[in-house]
Amino acid sequence: MFQRRSIPVCILLSIVTCGIYGLYWFVKVTDELNYVSGDQGATTGGMSLLFTIITCGIYGLYWAWKCGERVNRLRAARGETDGFLHVIFLVLNLFELSIVTVALIQDELNRYAV
Repeated sequence: MFQRRSIPVCILLSIVTCGIYGLYWFVKVTDELNYVSGDQGATTGGMSLLFTIITCGIYGLYWAWKCGERVNRLRAARGETDGFLHVIFLVLNLFELSIVTVALIQDELNRYAV
């Protein structure tokens, strides 16, 4: 299982470490979202980061869309209806605000943390 993370602390650590912690956070959030959503066959966090770097960020747009779909499924399972997160995540990443996307995913994951 995984632990709850403080979003402000993660953002602060990302800034202080010049983005290095942000890369770690991206990988962990991706792996944990795959676990919570039951999508074990999905691309791992490390591979998602590698593909995003190799494609100069293009894979990151696909990643945002897929993560949005996973979060939508989690919310639907709880009876919440917010079916546009995949679009919101994609737009955030288009405007280079992927840290906001990761923070929103972390907020969702914190509901499932022990």
